Amino acid sequence: MLPALIATPGPPPGAERPDGAAAVLRAVLTRGPVARTAIVARTGLSAAAVSRHAADLLAMGLLWQPPEPAQQPRPGRPRIPLAVDTSRHVAAGVHIAVPRLTFSLTDLRGRVVASHVVPREPQPDAALREVAARLPEFLRRHAHGRSVLGLGVVTGGRVDPDAGVLVDNAALGWRDVPLRRTLQQLVRLPVHVEGHAQALARAELLFGAAGDGVLVHLFVGNAVDAAIATGDTLLRGRRHGAGGIAHLPVPASTAPCACGRTGCLQATVSDRAVAERAAADGITPRPDLALLLQAARTGDARALELCRARLRRIARAVRPMLDVISPDTVVLTEAVTLHLPLMVDELRQELGDAGDLVRVGSFGADTLAVAAAAPVLAAVYQDPMGLRTVGTAR
Repeated sequence: MLPALIATPGPPPGAERPDGAAAVLRAVLTRGPVARTAIVARTGLSAAAVSRHAADLLAMGLLWQPPEPAQQPRPGRPRIPLAVDTSRHVAAGVHIAVPRLTFSLTDLRGRVVASHVVPREPQPDAALREVAARLPEFLRRHAHGRSVLGLGVVTGGRVDPDAGVLVDNAALGWRDVPLRRTLQQLVRLPVHVEGHAQALARAELLFGAAGDGVLVHLFVGNAVDAAIATGDTLLRGRRHGAGGIAHLPVPASTAPCACGRTGCLQATVSDRAVAERAAADGITPRPDLALLLQAARTGDARALELCRARLRRIARAVRPMLDVISPDTVVLTEAVTLHLPLMVDELRQELGDAGDLVRVGSFGADTLAVAAAAPVLAAVYQDPMGLRTVGTAR
C-alpha cells in the first residue's frame, strides 16, 4: 500500500530544508528514464545522496523503476533507470475564466487525465460554491483511486499566491476575493492559488521547452497578463504586480478602457474586444471569438486581417518591455496562434530581432486544464519531501 500524500502551500526549501530530493525529482522529470549515475552527474549530489533521495521518492510513489533483472549480464550493479511515476498521484485544478470554469486532473508529468467545462456563476461566492459542489463528483469519476495531491485555483489579473487572494481581475469584475480561505472551508484538499500567466510559466518550465535563462510568458485571452521567470524563480514585484501588461499603451489604438484611458492593451486585443470588433464590422453575426476563428480558418479575408492586426498590436505594445528584459525565450499563449499556428510569424516580424525568441505555448487545447493544476505540480517539484501523509491509497 502507498501513502496518500497532499501538497500543502508553503515556502520553498531553504538552508534549513535541503532540496536534494527536489533536484533528483527534477532530473528524472527532464531526463528520465535515467540511471542514478546520470543523476549524480547532472545534480552534483553524491552517489549516496542520490540513492537515499531516490529511495524516499520511490517509497512516496513519485518515482518508479522496473524490477531488477534476475540475472545480471555483467559484473556490478545494473543501471536500472528511474522514471516519474504517473500512476499513483494526480493534481486537481480549476481555472476561473470569464465565461466558464475548467476543472482538470493531471498526472505528475502535467498530462491531462480529465477535464470538464461548466458555465461560471458571475459572483465570487456563488462561483466558488459551484467549484466545491462539482469537485467531489469530478474526482470520483476520474481519479480512479489515485492520491489527489491538492487543488490548484488559477485565474487572471493580480493574484497573491502567498495569501491565496485574488487581488483584482477586471475581466471578471472581482476584487479582494479570498480564494484559498473560502475553498479550504469547502473542500478537503490543500488549495494552491496562482495567476494564470504565472501558472503557465511554471508549466512551461516544468513540462514545456522553455529551457534555462529568462522566460517571458504572454497570455492573451479575456484577460491579458504576462509572467517573468529567471531560472525557476517567478518575478512577483510589489503587490504581486510584475507582469501586469493589461494597461500597456497600444500605438494608434483608441479603444476605451475601464481604467478611464484609451488604447490599453487589454481593451484593444482581448478576446472580448476582438470578438466585439468582428461583430461590429459584420465579420460575425454576434460577438464570438470562436466564430471569428472559424471564419479565418475558412479563408475569410477580413477575419484573417483582424487576427493579424491583433498579433501586430500585441507585438507593438510588448516590444519595449522585451527590449528592457532581454529574455531568452518568449512564450505566447492566445487563441489565434492556437488555431492558426502559422500566424505567429505576424507577431515575430513585428518584434524584429526579438521575434526569433517567440514560440507558441506547449499545451494546445489543454492550456487552461494544465494551468489549473500547475500550482500543485510546482509545489511537488519544488519540495517533494514537504508532502504530508494523510492516509493510505490502495
